[in-house]
Amino acid sequence: MNAFSTETTVSPLRKTSSVALDDQTGHLLRCAHKRASAIFASILSDHQLTPPQYFAMVRLSEVGRLSQNHLGRMTAMHPATIQGVIQRLCERGLITRTPDRNNRRRIVLQLTAAGSAVIETLQVRMVETNDAILAPLNAGERELFLGFLRRLA
Repeated sequence: MNAFSTETTVSPLRKTSSVALDDQTGHLLRCAHKRASAIFASILSDHQLTPPQYFAMVRLSEVGRLSQNHLGRMTAMHPATIQGVIQRLCERGLITRTPDRNNRRRIVLQLTAAGSAVIETLQVRMVETNDAILAPLNAGERELFLGFLRRLA
């Protein structure tokens, strides 16, 4: 099965408890996440980006200048995770850190021109990625599924 395959293989199992693994929400979400991550990673690998790096860059593209703390909250990342993400993006010249004009203790982050170019290039590919991830669903199912995910998130 390749990363874009919409088939899943479920071996026939003897039901030994009242809740079979294939009926457990956490297991199904993990399997769906694994499939979506493989598709997503294949696109990001061309730009040597991890999903958290991409998410941080997209949020900066959407919102503009943000503190590291605020960016972490807006991307649902732990403070230690966002710190490493920001460090690597700065080292690659995709974002900059500058002192906040109103609060010298706070550092604000912003995409560089190179970072903006990467996001612009990837945005087109993300439409393809979303289509591949949602390929097993028809248009109505896609809307319902995305609505349910938004409620769960």
